[in-house]
Amino acid sequence: METAKIALITGGSRGLGKNMALSLAKKGIDVIITYHSRQDEALAVVEEIEQTGRRAAAIQLSAGETKRFDAFFEQLKTILKERCGAERFDFLVNNAGIGINSPIAAMTEEDFDSLMNIHFKGVYFLTQKALPLMNDGGRIINLSSGLARFTAPGYSAYGAMKGAVETLTRYQARELGPRGITVNVVAPGAIETDFGGGAVRDNPQYNKMVADSTALGRAGVPDDIGGVVSFLCTEDARWINAQRIEVSGGANL
Repeated sequence: METAKIALITGGSRGLGKNMALSLAKKGIDVIITYHSRQDEALAVVEEIEQTGRRAAAIQLSAGETKRFDAFFEQLKTILKERCGAERFDFLVNNAGIGINSPIAAMTEEDFDSLMNIHFKGVYFLTQKALPLMNDGGRIINLSSGLARFTAPGYSAYGAMKGAVETLTRYQARELGPRGITVNVVAPGAIETDFGGGAVRDNPQYNKMVADSTALGRAGVPDDIGGVVSFLCTEDARWINAQRIEVSGGANL
C-alpha cells in the first residue's frame, strides 16, 4: 500500500467525529480515532474505514484527563508503527466534547471543570504533546461552535470555552507557522446528533426553532461537517490558516 497521510481524530466513534473519519478515509487518508467508553462503536468505525481500503485504529482516551496523555501517546506511537508503518502523523482534529446545559445561576464547579478540562485544557495539552509526533506541513483543526458567536441560554460555559479555543487557534497558527503547520477552527451550528442528549435531533420543537433561525431552513446533519474537515486536510486548503469557518447553514444571521 502506498504511503498515506495519517489523521488523528479525538471522539471519532460517533456523531461528527465518525463522519469526519469516514470523509478523511474517502480522501485516501489513514485514520486513528479515539473513543471515551464505546469501544464497540469505535471498532465498527474502524471496520468501516478499512472497507474503503484505508488503515484505521481506535485508542481509548479520556480527553479531559491530561495526566493520562503521556500513556496515550506511547500507545499511539505503537499503533502508528504497527498499523501504519509510520513514526509520525499529519493531521490532528480536536473534536471530542460533551454538552452541558446549565444557566449561569445554576452552574456547578464540577460541571464547569468537566467542560473546561475537555474543551479547553485538554485541547491545549493534547495538542502540545502531539506536536513532537506531527509532521511538518501538517494540519490542526479545532472544533468550536456557533455558540461562540451567538448565544443560547444555558451554554455560557461551553460557549466561552469554545471562544477560548478560537483564540488559542490563532496563537497556535502563529507559533507553528515556521513548521508549515496550519491551524483552523471549524464551528458547527446545531447538528442532529446525540450531542447534548440529542436535543436537536429528537426534540421537534427545538429542531423547528433551529430550522427557523437558519438561512437554509433546516438543522444540520453530520454529513454537513465531515467534508469541511477533510477539505482542510487537502492541498487545496494549504493557504487557509488561523481562520474560523462556521458551518451552520447561516444560523442566527
